[in-house]
Amino acid sequence: MVTYVLDSSAVLRYLHNQAGSDRVAEIIKGHLAGDCEAVTPAAHWGEIAGITCKLYGRREMEQVLSRLGAFGLKVVSADGDSAVRAALIKVETGIPYVDSFGVELAGRGLNRVLVTADFDFKAAHKDVTIEFLPAK
Repeated sequence: MVTYVLDSSAVLRYLHNQAGSDRVAEIIKGHLAGDCEAVTPAAHWGEIAGITCKLYGRREMEQVLSRLGAFGLKVVSADGDSAVRAALIKVETGIPYVDSFGVELAGRGLNRVLVTADFDFKAAHKDVTIEFLPAK
């Protein structure tokens, strides 16, 4: 079974009905049907919360997180080892540290695909499978 690692840009595209939102919706539907798994790193979950709160306020942020939680989107926490692996990914690729958690999570096993709209991830394309959503 494929595990899709959704970064914050992918989830925000879905929430704002922007380019690629249909692909993220397809992944979520597949997750709900049990055909695949959808996960997001805790660092990206925090970015989703922060951006949503900044744009729409705390109440809307709480509603959005609740809705995503109802989809069963699994938030994967980092432990010390994964934080170090993410730091090494940052050092080796130059991608932002928060984004390196997505790469680290996608690299934990076979059949994992990182889904993103953030082209900063291009530097990690040889390390993990990345599905880039279309540009806006």
